[in-house]
Amino acid sequence: MSRVFISDCEGPISKNDNAFELASHYIPRGDRFFTVISRYDDVLADVLKRRGYKAGDTLKLILPFLKAYGVTNNEMQSFSARTLMLMPHSGEALQQVRRITRAFIVSTSYEHYVRALCKAIDFPFHSTYCTRVDMDSYRLSLEEKQRLMKLADEIAVMPIIEIPAGACGLDDFPEKHRAAIRRLDEIFWNEIAQMEAGKILREVNPVGGSEKAEAVKDIARKLNVELADIIYVGDSITDAEAFRLVRAGGGLTLSFNGNRYAIRNAEVAVISETGLVTAVIAELFMHLGKEETMNVLENWSWEALEKSPLSRITLEKLAAACKKGLPKVKLVADENMDALIQESEEFRKRVRGEAVGGLG
Repeated sequence: MSRVFISDCEGPISKNDNAFELASHYIPRGDRFFTVISRYDDVLADVLKRRGYKAGDTLKLILPFLKAYGVTNNEMQSFSARTLMLMPHSGEALQQVRRITRAFIVSTSYEHYVRALCKAIDFPFHSTYCTRVDMDSYRLSLEEKQRLMKLADEIAVMPIIEIPAGACGLDDFPEKHRAAIRRLDEIFWNEIAQMEAGKILREVNPVGGSEKAEAVKDIARKLNVELADIIYVGDSITDAEAFRLVRAGGGLTLSFNGNRYAIRNAEVAVISETGLVTAVIAELFMHLGKEETMNVLENWSWEALEKSPLSRITLEKLAAACKKGLPKVKLVADENMDALIQESEEFRKRVRGEAVGGLG
């Protein structure tokens, strides 16, 4: 039986949040600017469930501003290549997976970044799904550029929206955050939508949320495999719908240093400094299928791995990378979910930095 490995990019394979880094580098106070918009993205996608909006659309919302500050395709490509930070052993892990099965990357990241990553780890770009955008095809007037720069300044001083526990509507937010959400609505869906820059919002379709789920379906259709034959690895809100799809179809879902959105929707939580653990779990899944793999993971230990059908080379590589002990691997259940969220989010921030690790 043919089984397939699908992974998100940023988080499981690399430490970057390329869009955050682009905004931070090219836009004044871009770190805070991006964080405000990213939290707005979480609100629209997860709380308000705005029609026509999906998790990860932050990547199109920031593009008019990057364009206003002169960012080109070449700038995005070169910046992505020189700032690339891989998770330890992630490239090696992907090569190991590719030796035993078909592997794909499904990423919300811009294609410029994914191309740079594929080159660095010798992964075929044609086996990726990512956000396509041609920055050089858009033209903005000087007046629009100046207006977008002023709007970027305004966004950068807005409060960072905090999502109250159990929030399901705008009324559940404190007034200052409701005001910020309303103002951001005006900026993106009224003002920018009517600019020439509005074409970017209409034409760019980030591969997040439902688009990641569609990518999984497309892979299954092209390879003629069932969802039960897929292992999907992700770490954030953009993976939630793909997690739900694969899980409902009987496949295996794995959160790798994930945030709360990932932990809540995945069946297995991995907290690890090395990407090799994904290759280990993928190899188990290829040999054993889901049920028996889950049994091994439930009893995660060197003894359980020694008794499994893992190759000797896989065990030796894992041992070499984990001299201080095995990374944490836990099945997610109602009784341990909150503790896993806290531990995984704290570890995520240590590995990827406080600013990137705290994003949705």
